[in-house]
Amino acid sequence: MSDPRALFDLSGKVACVTGASSGLGRRAAIALAAAGARVVGVARRADALDGLCAEIGDRAAPVVADITERAKVSALAEGISAPFGAPDIIVHAAGLNTRQTADDVTPEGWDQTLAVNLTAPFFLSQSLVPAMKRKGWGRIVNFASLQISRAFPGGIAYGATKAGVGQLTRAMAEAWSKDGITANAIGPGFFPTELTAAVFDDPHRAARNAAQTCIGRNGVLQDMDGPLLFLCSDASAYVTGQVLMVDGGFTAK
Repeated sequence: MSDPRALFDLSGKVACVTGASSGLGRRAAIALAAAGARVVGVARRADALDGLCAEIGDRAAPVVADITERAKVSALAEGISAPFGAPDIIVHAAGLNTRQTADDVTPEGWDQTLAVNLTAPFFLSQSLVPAMKRKGWGRIVNFASLQISRAFPGGIAYGATKAGVGQLTRAMAEAWSKDGITANAIGPGFFPTELTAAVFDDPHRAARNAAQTCIGRNGVLQDMDGPLLFLCSDASAYVTGQVLMVDGGFTAK
């Protein structure tokens, strides 16, 4: 009888994580490496990536890049593939929330949010998919949000992009799953990261969010490990085009 735990083993796989310099992206890189993958972390901050790679060891490599530079996507894909070979797994954890209200959204803020949250995940995936097709195996994990279905103050641009991520994920699944590449998304609840610092810096607001969950608390980074490993491994071989909400039941109430 085969060991079900082997379904989560990522030995021999190469994973790429964008937004790996902090928060959920950093945690994703650590979790994937612990499961056996070699990990390429992508972000703009070289010092933070160096710290991540020092923590993981020789199973990690940094790529310093701005993922929104569309003209350089092919070069970025080559750089990602250089340390360990073409990735089998791509986790799009980079995100931007300008928190501009609807009346104050600027064209620059809107375009930048769209570029980071929606455009970059598609074009980077498009560049990396051919190698996955040749292997007949691949995993794409996008990052959605509570705002895929909820409207929060100051979140009109962010929410619009995250709703787009939901449809992007389904469209990726339709296009590429027949080639052995699954595409799914994780929808985090409230986790303590740089992106949510404004929330957690307000104890009353953080407590109110915790009370809105079924579990009764906000997330901790370790809560993301299991769902991420599930979607990045053979354990989810027949799961594609889905958004898995990891929110303590926030969206169930």
